[in-house]
Amino acid sequence: MRVLGVDPGLTRCGLGVVDVAANRTATMVAVGVVGSSHEQSLDGRLLVIAEAIDQWLDAFKPDVLAIERVFAQTNLSTVMGVAQVSGVVMVAAARRRIPVAMHTPSEVKAAVTGSGRADKASVTAMVVRILRLTEPPRPADAADALALAIAHAWRSGNSLASGPEGTTAAQQLWRDAETRAKTKKNKEKPGHAWR
Repeated sequence: MRVLGVDPGLTRCGLGVVDVAANRTATMVAVGVVGSSHEQSLDGRLLVIAEAIDQWLDAFKPDVLAIERVFAQTNLSTVMGVAQVSGVVMVAAARRRIPVAMHTPSEVKAAVTGSGRADKASVTAMVVRILRLTEPPRPADAADALALAIAHAWRSGNSLASGPEGTTAAQQLWRDAETRAKTKKNKEKPGHAWR
């Protein structure tokens, strides 16, 4: 499976292409960052990213595109920029009939490190290890894009090496981390009744 991971952002949009074999072995194909300047108009910035995405989709022909799901932040302008870039990226994939998968940062962290609360340094370290790289991809947006691609491939069941109940080790780590996160969230809700 070939996955193009996209860490969306107006200033820096991380891109990473990963091939994942049936035994979960992941290999980096390409990594990079598309940048746009604050001095450009919004439509100009989106055009820069759209053109780069078109080039990457046509050059690498991924089976699927994995993109970080927009989540609430305190900075509304950042959220809007990420949402706008995400829309541009998803349309580019849809035009080529490439499926799009969205993953939250905690899902990606859990799939790659086993913990949904891992920090960026831990995610980058695992990306280096999983892809057998000699040095970390820079900037962090590039490493995040590779992590998205790996997480999608592992979570989608692209593996013949399965553990209990037909799950891969990575999928089981993700499910365990997700269960812990949900349990904690539910415990924090007042008046929550378990079913």
